[in-house]
Amino acid sequence: MSTPLPSDETAKQASESALQPVKSTENPGHPDHSDTPDFPEGGVTAWSTVLGAFLIQFCGAGYTSSYGVYEDFYTQTYLTNSTPSAIAWIGSVNAFLIFSVGLVSGRMLDRGAFYHVMKIGCLLQCFFLFMLSLAKPNGYYQIFLSQGIGSGFAIGLTNVPSIAVVSHHFQRRRAFTMGLVVVGASMGSILHPIMLNNLINGRLGFANGVRASAGMISGLLLMAYLLMRTRLPLQPQAVSYTRVLQNSLRDRAYVCACLGMAAFEVGFFFVAFYLQLDSRMHGLSKGFSFYSLTIFNAGSFIGRLTAGIISAYLGVPNTITGCSFISSAIIFSMIGLRSVASVALIGISYGYFAGGCIAMIGPLISYLTPEISDIGVRMGISFTISGIASLVGMCAISFFQPSLTFSLGAPICGAVLTSHYIWWKPVVFAGSIATGGSMMLVFMQFILRIRQKTAIFCSKEASV
Repeated sequence: MSTPLPSDETAKQASESALQPVKSTENPGHPDHSDTPDFPEGGVTAWSTVLGAFLIQFCGAGYTSSYGVYEDFYTQTYLTNSTPSAIAWIGSVNAFLIFSVGLVSGRMLDRGAFYHVMKIGCLLQCFFLFMLSLAKPNGYYQIFLSQGIGSGFAIGLTNVPSIAVVSHHFQRRRAFTMGLVVVGASMGSILHPIMLNNLINGRLGFANGVRASAGMISGLLLMAYLLMRTRLPLQPQAVSYTRVLQNSLRDRAYVCACLGMAAFEVGFFFVAFYLQLDSRMHGLSKGFSFYSLTIFNAGSFIGRLTAGIISAYLGVPNTITGCSFISSAIIFSMIGLRSVASVALIGISYGYFAGGCIAMIGPLISYLTPEISDIGVRMGISFTISGIASLVGMCAISFFQPSLTFSLGAPICGAVLTSHYIWWKPVVFAGSIATGGSMMLVFMQFILRIRQKTAIFCSKEASV
């Protein structure tokens, strides 16, 4: 959650100048580290770390993004005694933990416990996937505990550190390399649905299919752990959450960015969880519906791959704001989903712009953070807020009309959807929330521009 899901987070032929930040979008109020000599900006260690982080995202957030396959299989076959909303809670709790556990794992990165956190997270992820294969039909709580809670916690231990550790090796190319890392999640969200659909719905069945995918992920996580290296020295003292949180709350641009990204997650997980089910419920063939998520994730792959290059020209804030607005508008078009062409068009277009937005989350938090020692904590805080939004967020409960109960996230979209599959209701809800998130990113842009003008004015006054 996206999922797999955190002072104001994926080609190779791009020119050196294209990878440099655009000066007009820099924040003068923040110290400029672009010329700091201790960033290697490349080398075997740095690029092996990028590859390892890519594999972590492939096995973690990429696997979570393929939950739409499980949502469809559980609803149609395996958990027929459970409602769509209850089934969606499995994936959303998973996404919530992937983001929120970053509050702890990000701090552990800053304190020098990167290898311990990655080792524990990788081992637990393998363990809980194998435990999922033991779940019985209609064993809701078995699946909820292993896939929702256990796997989500394990992936959460590795998610934020795998993105933030790239900042130890790159400064000038940070947005580009972080974009490459999150391409791993998009690549996983393309390949995992194909594999899972053919394994679980094929000859192997649920148990053996999940075991096969767990075995592959175990090998890839071992490779990732051996490839990644941290670089910065241990901090002399622990990062104070109180200090960072106080500074973050006073940073209005950072607050707007966190709220905007949190609201965006609602629309992202709604499409990721329900596109395949929506296709099948509208009478499209089972074979095509199986590949609807692949189409969506293929667009996301291209979007994440190109976002880092585009941001070099437009700037990170401009890129994420534009992608957020366009992807929010596309969510509303799901009301007209009726044919193969409409599914393909919505999937590829929404995937592209939403993927570009997801790719810029890490670089945006880095852009809004003045001290590199606070990146792990600040990314953890923002990912936690996004996790809360994808799970529950702000909710309003109607006691007289339970079908109108709503809150942020796929579970409530499932409640709005109801067992009668009234699709326009969750579409409008998710699209509206995502649009509100885009507006928060506009406010962030406005604050940054005021800050920039103020800094320029103060510098002129000081020179007089």
